[in-house]
Amino acid sequence: MKYLVFVSFALFLMVLTMQAQQFVNKGSIEFEVITNVKKTMGTESYLEDLKATMPTFKIAYYSLTFANNKSVYKFDHYDEKKAKVPEYFREGEDENNWYNDFNLGETVIQKSQWGSLFNLKDSIKTIHWKITNESRLIAGFNCRKAVGIIMDSVYVFAFYTDEITTSGGPCSINGLPGMIMGVTIPRLYVSMMATKLNVTDVNESSIKPTSAKKYYTRKELDATVDKKIKDWSANSEPNEDFKNTMNQLRWNIQL
Repeated sequence: MKYLVFVSFALFLMVLTMQAQQFVNKGSIEFEVITNVKKTMGTESYLEDLKATMPTFKIAYYSLTFANNKSVYKFDHYDEKKAKVPEYFREGEDENNWYNDFNLGETVIQKSQWGSLFNLKDSIKTIHWKITNESRLIAGFNCRKAVGIIMDSVYVFAFYTDEITTSGGPCSINGLPGMIMGVTIPRLYVSMMATKLNVTDVNESSIKPTSAKKYYTRKELDATVDKKIKDWSANSEPNEDFKNTMNQLRWNIQL
C-alpha cells in the first residue's frame, strides 16, 4: 500500500513538472554582441596610434526572430553609451542578414564586404558538436554548454536551451537540440549572448530571406574571397599578421 502511494505521488509530481515546463516555439531574442576590435586589427606597429583613439570593444545588439522552424538574425542597434563605434567599423553591418529554414535545410545569408553585398544560398551548414555537463543561466533559461568546430579549425563555445524548440542560433551557428543562447568564438574575438526573449507580438512576416539578382553557393563565395586575398598579396610576401587578418576576414564572411 505504501509503495502504491509513493508511486502515485511520484507520478503526480512528474505531471506537475511537465506542465510547469513550457516550451517556446516562436519569439524574438535580443543578443548582445561584443567584439574586441583592437584585437581584430592585428599587432602591426603602424596601427597603434589609431588604436589609441578608439574603444577596445564594439557593442552591438542583434535580434533573432523565429517561428514555424524558421529564423532570421539581423542587426538592430549599437550601444553608444558603453562605447562609441567609429564609422569605419559600422559600414554595412546593418545590411547583414541570416535566414534559416530548418524545415528545408536551407540558408540565405547577405553579407556586406568591401563596399558590396554578397548573397549566399546553400544548405544549412553542419556543425559537429560535443555536448558537455557544464551549464549556466542565460536570459532566464538553463543552458547547457557544447563545443563545436567551424571552418575546419575555429572552435565555437555555445550554450543552448531545450526549452526553445527551434535548433537555431546567432549567425549560422546552429544544430544543437534547442536554441543557442550564448556563443563565444575566441579566434574572432567575439561573444554573442542573449539578453531577453519576447514572445508577444512576434513579427513573423519579418522571417524571410533577402532577395538578390545573384546568389553564391558556399563554395563559390569561398573561391571569390580567396581570389581577392590572393590579389592583395600578389606583390609582396605576406607576414603572419597579414595572414591572421585575412583568416579573420575569411571566417567572418563564412560565419
